[in-house]
Order: sequence, then structure tokens, then C-alpha cells
Amino acid sequence: MTEQEIRTILNRQREYFATGATLSRKFRAEQLGKLKASLQRHEEELNAALQQDLGKSRMESYMCEIGLTLSELTWMQKHLRGLMQEKRVPTPLSQFAAISFRSPSPYGTVLIMSPWNYPMLLTLDPLIDAIAAGNTAVVKPSAYAPATAAVLKNILEECFPIEYVAVITGGRTENQALLQQRFDMIFFTGGKTVGREVLRSAAEYLTPVTLELGGKSPCIVDATAKLPLAARRIVFGKYLNCGQTCVAPDYVLCDVRIRDRLVEAIRAEISRQFGADPLQNPDYGKIINEKHFHRLLGLMDAEKTVCGGQYDEKTLRIAPTVMTDVTWEDAVMGEEIFGPILPVLTYNAHDAEKGVAQNDFCRDASGTHAATGDFVDWAIRCVEEHPHPLALYFFSEDKKAQRRILNYCHFGGGCINDTIIHLATSAMPFGGVGESGMGGYHGRAGFETFSHYRSIVDKKTWTDLPIRYQRYDEMKEKMLRRFLK
Repeated sequence: MTEQEIRTILNRQREYFATGATLSRKFRAEQLGKLKASLQRHEEELNAALQQDLGKSRMESYMCEIGLTLSELTWMQKHLRGLMQEKRVPTPLSQFAAISFRSPSPYGTVLIMSPWNYPMLLTLDPLIDAIAAGNTAVVKPSAYAPATAAVLKNILEECFPIEYVAVITGGRTENQALLQQRFDMIFFTGGKTVGREVLRSAAEYLTPVTLELGGKSPCIVDATAKLPLAARRIVFGKYLNCGQTCVAPDYVLCDVRIRDRLVEAIRAEISRQFGADPLQNPDYGKIINEKHFHRLLGLMDAEKTVCGGQYDEKTLRIAPTVMTDVTWEDAVMGEEIFGPILPVLTYNAHDAEKGVAQNDFCRDASGTHAATGDFVDWAIRCVEEHPHPLALYFFSEDKKAQRRILNYCHFGGGCINDTIIHLATSAMPFGGVGESGMGGYHGRAGFETFSHYRSIVDKKTWTDLPIRYQRYDEMKEKMLRRFLK
């Protein structure tokens, strides 16, 4: 699609929004209902498309894409009336007599750019929130998941006219053309590199932006953790969608005393969940394309691989892989992995007491090693010395240690004694912090993300306090000081 065609769509959407057609609760509820009915009609097409693009099984497609999308839709339908209501707030006595309230208002025409790893969920979840908030929307799915993008285009065009919701497919050329336009709000999910480009483009028009990015999300396991259960949940979260999940555990930090038992439990869980040969498991997915496949192979070190490592270039599959004796100097720790490779880094308390950490990446400002015998302190320091991650996971039965991790580590969201499930709810916002993103969505937070909240004072006319008006005198100042303190 050309830039001129994109500009024409935006003009049509602005004109449509200006009519006020999207503002009523009845209209918004009808659109959400249309979308839900269409998704249910096209479920089999979505299953086939997700299988084609990412090798997702029917079960995984419903659990992680279709079902979660329907769940967000249902939540929004149930709560739409309450979300749209103006909210009364207290009025200062100095403003007597008046009523104060917050009034949600849609931004207008918004741009939603989605990634390839969860191409349905991460396209439709923000769209649901945008529709509920009363906006028109331009949706740009990823070109790396073309089958899913085609089905989504069919579904959305079946539900909505182009002046309300428009779907633009294509690659980099279309992305660049879109970012040259003036939108009222931009919602982007993807990597940091493109995220920076989105932010720079938005700055040209001072457009508000929500960025859902990623990063190296740590999984911390201390000596009190229930290792078999921890391993089971780590394996689920890490290898779901072949590790191509923005909140997948990127690496494990554990006490050296439990490392071997943890690794053995992870190895047993991989076999239990995926079979003796995961590459032959029809429910195990694939890497999105050859470029990412070969990038992942370049991160693997055969000498440090203790589980997995097998791959099939024809099917773009890499077996669930575990690496030990990893340091931050290894290639696998130099970037977000976004694949089925799990590095395990360990802490040796005895060495740390002598001023030597087993992994040479926990240093103080002078460049010397941190000398602490406390595993949790070491884990906190290691997390905080790197960009704030999108997620953090801590496996421990120690309540004090859990509280210390929550108090001192900065991250988007996470779990205690589980992985990734914190994003699967409309009751809590999902988003990053620092380099892992800005803003959040899901449920109420999603409605608020796509809304501007106006602060309104409705001042009554039957009385008018004279304090604020000139001429000023001592009595007015005394009254003012009584009101404002």
C-alpha cells in the first residue's frame, strides 16, 4: 500500500471519528459483539494460520491466542458501562460550590503495530481496548506471520468498515509510511530497535506512545524452592512457542548447591512435556523463519550444552536446550534469546566470601567482585546491573526473600513460583519499565491507555465566593490561608 493510500485511509477515519459515531456505549458494545462472533466463526482458519506461521498446536493456539483474546473481549463487554462512566472526585472547599469529575475521552485515530510471535493475541487485545475506548484504529500486523495476518484482515474487514478499523499488511515500506503520518496515539509491540524508531517518529508530532518491548527476563531459583515443581513451570514458560515469548524466562540464576538437581529436574521435565525427541513432537512449534533460526544456532555453545542442542533446518525446529557454566561474556547472554535456549548461571557463596563470584559479572563500582554470602543479594545486584526486564520470576519458599526481590528489583511484571501467567488476566495491567517498555494494557488499564482523562469542574452559579477576586485585602488573605493549607 502506498503512502498516499494510507493517508487517504487516515483522512477517512478522522472524518468518521469527527461525526461522533464511535462515542456511544451502544455502538462500542455492538462492535465488540461483532468481533467476538467473527472470531468464533473463524476459529478453524485461525488455528490453521497459526500452525502455518509458527507451528502452534490447536491446544496452544486456543490457550495462548484465541482463548485469551476472547477472554479480554468478554471482560470488556462486561465492564464497558462502568469504564465509560464519569468518576466524581472531591472538590476543594476553596472551589465551593462545584462538582469535580474525571471524564474519559477517546484519543481519536490510533495506530496498532503488532509482532509475529503471538500474531493474533497481540493484534486484537489492544484493538479490543481501543474499540472499547471509542477510537478508530489502523492495524498493522507483522509481515513475518503472513497467514495469520491474512485471516485477521479478513475478520476485521468482515466486521468493520475501513473508516472505522483498517488493516494494512506489508513490510518495512508500509511501516515507514505509517510512521510518517500523524496519529492521535500509537501502540507498538515488538523489539527495542524498532521501538526506538517508533518513539522518534512519534516525537515529530508529540504523539502519545505505548511501547511493549522485551528484554532478558531472569528466573531466580533459591535453595528453598520446590525444584521438581519449579522445573515443571520453568520448562512450560521457557519453551512455550519455542521460547518466542517476550516474557519467557531468558536465563536462570541459581545457587550452585542446587544447580545440578535443578538442571536434572529441567531435563526430566523437557522429556516429560515434549517427549524423548521433541523434534518429532507434532505439538512442538517452530522458529518463525530462517533468519531467526540461524541467529539462535549462533547463540548455542556445544561445550556448555547439557540438554538438547538438536535441530532440523528443514522444519526450522530447535530442541529445548539447556546450557550451564554460562557467563555474561557468552554470546547467549549478549541479547534477548527469544528461542528455546535456557542458560543457567550460578552463584557460589564460598567463592563470594573470598571476593570471587563464579560468574564474572557482579562487580561493584571499583570493578572488584561483590563480596556477599547472600544469594538473594547477589541475584538482586545482578538483575539491577542490567536494563530493567519485562518480567522476573522467583522460585522460593522464603517469604522474606520474596519480599526483598519485589522491593529491590525493577521489572515490568512477573510471578512468584511460576512463569508468564501474570499476563493472562484482564484484572491486571501488562507492560514494561525502562528499556522493556512504557505504559500497559489489559482490562481497565487497556481502556485507560486508549483514553484521555479530562479533569472537569462544574462550577455552580447560585453563589460565588469573592476571595479570589481583586482587590485583595487582609481579610481575604486570612480566608485564603484557611482554605489552602
